[in-house]
Amino acid sequence: MSYGTRVQAISQVTDRKPLPSKIPQRLEALWATDVFTLSKMQASLPKDVFKSVKNTILTGGKLDVSIAGAVAAAMKDWATSKGALYYAHVFYPMTNATAEKHDGFISVQSDGSVITEFTGKVLVQGEPDGSSFPNGGLRSTFEARGYTAWDVTSPAYVMETDNGVTLCIPTVFISWTGEALDKKTPLLRSISSMSKAATRVLKLLGHTEVAPVNSSCGAEQEYFLVDAHFAHSRPDLLLTGRTLFGKPAAKGQQFDDHYFGAIPERVQVFMQEVEERMYRLGIPAKTRHNEVAPGQFEIAPFFEAANVASDHQQLIMTLLKSTAKKHGFVCLLHEKPFAGINGSGKHVNWSVGNATQGNLLDPGDTPHANMQFLLFCGAVIRGVHKYGPLLRAVVATASNDHRLGANEAPPAIISVYLGSQLEKVFDQISQGQIEGSDAPGLMDLGVDTLPVFPKDPGDRNRTSPFAFTGNRFEFRAVGSNQSVSGPLVAMNTILADSLTWVADNLESRMKAGEDLKTAAQGVLKEIMDKHRNVIFGGNGYSPEWHKMAVEERGLANLRTTADALPVLKADYIEELFARMGVLTPVELESRFDVYAEQYLLAIEVEAKLVVSMAKTIIYPAAVRYLSELSLAIANAAAIGIEMDKERAQTVSNLIKLLMDGVSKLSAAMAKDDFDSIEEHMQYSAQTIRPLMDQVREYADTLEGEVADNFWPLPTYQEMLFVK
Repeated sequence: MSYGTRVQAISQVTDRKPLPSKIPQRLEALWATDVFTLSKMQASLPKDVFKSVKNTILTGGKLDVSIAGAVAAAMKDWATSKGALYYAHVFYPMTNATAEKHDGFISVQSDGSVITEFTGKVLVQGEPDGSSFPNGGLRSTFEARGYTAWDVTSPAYVMETDNGVTLCIPTVFISWTGEALDKKTPLLRSISSMSKAATRVLKLLGHTEVAPVNSSCGAEQEYFLVDAHFAHSRPDLLLTGRTLFGKPAAKGQQFDDHYFGAIPERVQVFMQEVEERMYRLGIPAKTRHNEVAPGQFEIAPFFEAANVASDHQQLIMTLLKSTAKKHGFVCLLHEKPFAGINGSGKHVNWSVGNATQGNLLDPGDTPHANMQFLLFCGAVIRGVHKYGPLLRAVVATASNDHRLGANEAPPAIISVYLGSQLEKVFDQISQGQIEGSDAPGLMDLGVDTLPVFPKDPGDRNRTSPFAFTGNRFEFRAVGSNQSVSGPLVAMNTILADSLTWVADNLESRMKAGEDLKTAAQGVLKEIMDKHRNVIFGGNGYSPEWHKMAVEERGLANLRTTADALPVLKADYIEELFARMGVLTPVELESRFDVYAEQYLLAIEVEAKLVVSMAKTIIYPAAVRYLSELSLAIANAAAIGIEMDKERAQTVSNLIKLLMDGVSKLSAAMAKDDFDSIEEHMQYSAQTIRPLMDQVREYADTLEGEVADNFWPLPTYQEMLFVK
């Protein structure tokens, strides 16, 4: 890599024109055209078969496997009419990625001819090789058998690429012995567990007709776009998704001029194609805008049932990456691709509800009188307080560690923000008497031509990791590169536990003679007496809060993944998941092992690359510059001109410090005698990471000293501002 390569990349980027923008079709003509929807099923299936499938999808009824043959035939006919020659069982292993195995519809006949064939047996069950996926000890390497099983609640779709059309069938992925090897199986279990507990509470509140309860999810996806010419010239971006070196540009995000600014033309054309592909797949894109950091953007879909939303989130990440390539970008989903400017999260907006009672976290106009809302909201508060460390653990990754706890993202301390209106109501509950709540006001701007509009009774708090935002909670600590399944599993499970506790206590109090209102108020007061410490409405970034949270309120501050992941091995967490029927102790242990291994591997790859780039790219460039600078000083002295020798000495000192740092890092990486995986993680967090940062500090300082025409790597200024 050389300065010439960098200059060539700059010229190629500045010469690049946006791809022609297609004339958009009407939304109604695009929507779900590539999805095997209920309406398409109804048009192609016998009435009794369609009724059975619809009952399973909408009410959670048991799947009648005998109808699979008719569904498979109709699904195949629909897919092949759109050009599909292959089908794929799509599943989600414990890697935050999407996996798929493609098989052809082709069936060779005895006379040598071929037909397209897709049977019910093949639809219901697939058998990918499970030996190479992370399993955390659930199976030995030589035990290769794994099964995919059709998830009828998530619709099949066709994925059209330049390589052709494939029918994609969402599935779960399990081992031969039945353990969950994926992220979807625990999600479906957590939804079922939460629905059972919520149904108990709703029936105790007097509802006689209660539809299955599901959680909903709307995940705001943040991402960076870097021109491919720059990204391909950066080994760190290619292999790790973040810049391991790079001096901040003179201008970053300090002017706040990128946030919600005009979307660059080339980026908007890219966004429009992403959205068109999303609409064709039935993914409801709702919002797009520039984010805070230069080169950073956001797309947010509308709320959907958690299971479908989780599948769609995986598709969104796939679409962002593949569409970016077509437009000459690389889409970076790493939580912190660039040091010194904001990173990317995936704010998961989460609520619960059903078809008969609606959104169970909607406070209405008088939340103080809405006992149903107060009980469900109180259950969330209890769950977050009891299991806050679990919520921290499910967002713990090597990449998310760069973001959590910084003054750009929620702190690693998990607290709940309610807003002033609800905080007052719950304060009244703790005092034993609910008196009322602040009413929404009106916003009058004092200008006749501007409208008067309703004003929310409470503000929002962007520093809270778990904030109530009107009729839902927003879990803001989730990383941009993560699957939302893990956080959803945790939230659903802790709510199931809390709602079970609420139902048990309501029943006990009412059997003791209390009426429903008195019993409910007693349950709520007990929640506040035990769990109000988790409620915090102030500045979550402040040092005062960090001290108060830990020392006075007893909340955990798990700063790194090495601190957070061992929570998954805690007895009370194991007991929670087992009791709720979401993960067996063996399955939970496997997740710790997989996530810990991924953490260690991520840091290992980064450390190796820091050493390699420092030795083979940065050191040679700095030495070449020092050589030329020294020669210039000598030549000037020969003709009686005195040049600044201190600069040459500064560069020389930095080069030595750089290589000394590389030597220390290399020596530290050689250690491999650890008593436990926990010890290994702490070593990576407390020793390897700081040594990597030290090497970077010297390299970034060198970048500011070495003449620009010697520096080989595309700079922050170029990557973030040249589009």
